[in-house]
Amino acid sequence: MAIGGIIGFAVLIVVLALIIVLLFASLYIVPQQNAYVIERLGKFHTVSTAGLHIKIPFIDRIAQKMNLRVSQLDVKLETKTLDNVFVTVVASTQFRVDAKNVAVAYYELQNPAAQLRSYMEDALRSAIPALTLDDAFARKDNVALDVQQTVGNEMQRFGFTVVKTLITAIDPSGQVKQAMDSINAAQREKEATRQRAEAQRIAIETQAQADAEKVRLQGEGQANYRREIANGIVDQIKSLQDVGMDIGEVNQIVMFNQYLDVMRSLSESPNGKTVVLPASTPAGFKNLYDEVTNALLTSQYAGPDAPRAGKGK
Repeated sequence: MAIGGIIGFAVLIVVLALIIVLLFASLYIVPQQNAYVIERLGKFHTVSTAGLHIKIPFIDRIAQKMNLRVSQLDVKLETKTLDNVFVTVVASTQFRVDAKNVAVAYYELQNPAAQLRSYMEDALRSAIPALTLDDAFARKDNVALDVQQTVGNEMQRFGFTVVKTLITAIDPSGQVKQAMDSINAAQREKEATRQRAEAQRIAIETQAQADAEKVRLQGEGQANYRREIANGIVDQIKSLQDVGMDIGEVNQIVMFNQYLDVMRSLSESPNGKTVVLPASTPAGFKNLYDEVTNALLTSQYAGPDAPRAGKGK
């Protein structure tokens, strides 16, 4: 009885151990954002998503653990533009396994990244040569969208979804960069020269307007000055006539005063020379007055037909 009990207990232990092993072999947990492809006897059976699942031990097996998160593939290739400029294009595409087509993604493509790279390179080599270098830079977002649509339609047949495609760099050769920099520098210098010329023209026009205004104001001032002198002479003549002097004497006095004003201005001028006048007074002043008035009257009444000195009539 004792030996039979021991054997029975051992068999029970073995059976329990086998049950535990089979239980652990039957249960499996799928993490979040993952999907397991389950095969039964070598044939596709089902796709298990996140959670706890049961499979038949030794009959069902986990054929592949598929990651449903977004992956990124970088593609770098050299091509030429429409204007025959060779450029290096760097593109990045984000893709993921379609949760509804996990089995298709597993069984259709052996190397999804290599297949996606081939589609990307083919799409870029078709899009970039249709554009000039300037258009390639200006329309790189449109190029990325076209590539995304083209590659996305192809990869969708294999259970993959292209989330986003970006053109991260378009890099021409060093010589092309230097040529572009020279063109840009020349254009900027041309614009700067035009702006400097425009500024100089405005300065010249402004200066000319200022000079014209200055001349106009000087003319108005000179006219006002002469008008005031004329008004003063008129007032002076009226004053002398009021005291009983005839018009001839008045004119002589006025002209003599103008002569004295001229002499005073000449003496005050920094360019004035030495002027010698009679020093005896008042006889000297009277003689000077008579000489000046006689000379002025003679020049006033002498006409083109007046007799010249030393000739008869």
